[in-house]
Amino acid sequence: MRIVIADDSEIVRSRLIEMLEGIKGIEVVAQAKDSREAIDAIRTYHPDLVIMDIRMPGNDGIVAIETIRKTKRNKPKIIVFTNYPYLQYRKKCMDAGADFFFYKALEFEKLVELIKELAQKN
Repeated sequence: MRIVIADDSEIVRSRLIEMLEGIKGIEVVAQAKDSREAIDAIRTYHPDLVIMDIRMPGNDGIVAIETIRKTKRNKPKIIVFTNYPYLQYRKKCMDAGADFFFYKALEFEKLVELIKELAQKN
């Protein structure tokens, strides 16, 4: 499973990579620190999965999700991973086309478990 991680925090990106690198069948193919880099990485690397933050420089993650979902090719699964777990954000993300929504402060382990499950199905 090919993954793109889009988060403006280098610490979060590094921690995710560290947690995912030992999982069989998973390859982090690109990182992005803003929504423009995320969209470019998805168009370039055609990942199976995108881990997307909501609040990033430039357009937010919700705009990036909408842009990704409008493309004809390569519709990866999208996991929103955010510090803003509010219901209105969850709804906006899911309406934009996200598949999953996780809260960074409490759900790092749940996120990794889901990715393991997805990798086994892929």
